[in-house]
Amino acid sequence: MKAYIHELGQLKSGAVNDPVAKSGEVVVKLKTAGLNRRDLYIQNRRGDKEEALVLGSDGAGVVESIGEGVTNVSVGDEVIINPALRWYENSVSPPETFDILGMPDDGTFAEKIAISAEQVEPKPTYLTWEEAGAVALAGLTGYRALVTKGDLQKGETVFIPGAGSGVATYLIQFAKNSGARVIVTSRSEEKRKEALALGADIALDTNEDWSQALENETVDLVIESVGRATFNRSLEVLKKGGRIVVFGATTEDTVELDLRSFFYNQHQLFGSTMGCREELRDMLAHIEKYKTRPVIDKVFKLEDAAEAFEYLEESKNFGKIVFEI
Repeated sequence: MKAYIHELGQLKSGAVNDPVAKSGEVVVKLKTAGLNRRDLYIQNRRGDKEEALVLGSDGAGVVESIGEGVTNVSVGDEVIINPALRWYENSVSPPETFDILGMPDDGTFAEKIAISAEQVEPKPTYLTWEEAGAVALAGLTGYRALVTKGDLQKGETVFIPGAGSGVATYLIQFAKNSGARVIVTSRSEEKRKEALALGADIALDTNEDWSQALENETVDLVIESVGRATFNRSLEVLKKGGRIVVFGATTEDTVELDLRSFFYNQHQLFGSTMGCREELRDMLAHIEKYKTRPVIDKVFKLEDAAEAFEYLEESKNFGKIVFEI
């Protein structure tokens, strides 16, 4: 079958064997798959490993076959893939067995995938296949950061640097669904306009003075994923006693932190990664309730994956990038 793989240090289109459902597994014939920033970093993490790895964490499709002992799904079911492997119940941190689909396990950038039946969920019927293929990883990441870790409450204000990412587009919608005020930033005027159209209340230029622009605002919660470039600037706009949740670092990982200012202001810092199946199901129930739709920036054919990777690496997108398979 066709796939987009990493092999001998190279990302390339290739062919791999069709998967077979083992005991407890299902084979899903994939219709779409979502591209995530995580996929950009796989080649650096794997180096020159000889064996081929199918990339991809997000996907949606139809169950084609089931292995022995599978009772929760049937052939013909329309499903989405849960990329958070072996993390089922909500906990402060993931279990030691947790991995994200797409490394070391073969992922979703292929015509089919064999995966544990515990890792598939019913596709929300109102979503298109393109939307369904992009909902799990970014939606789950945003939901855990905002709801579980951030504990966002109705009437609070949340600050989100980097408005164009897939997760940010979910954060904006989840926060507005919850009755919160939303402030975002972006270097791109077009992305600021799109964020406002999506529901953000204020969209700041990344280069302007945030503290001055927000002197009449009270920021209760910051959701950070940019890293060194914005972390301390985000802290400066956070109210005393406010909460900051970090789930990524698209710029440098390390930051300098003024501890005295941090503890004087009684700030609360939380780390967050992906989420568990319980949270995924809660997130799916949330979007179903509000009929929230993933923001799809662009759809590529799987054979054009190299172009899609370049597009994401240059941060041209507002929302999710999807492969049609």
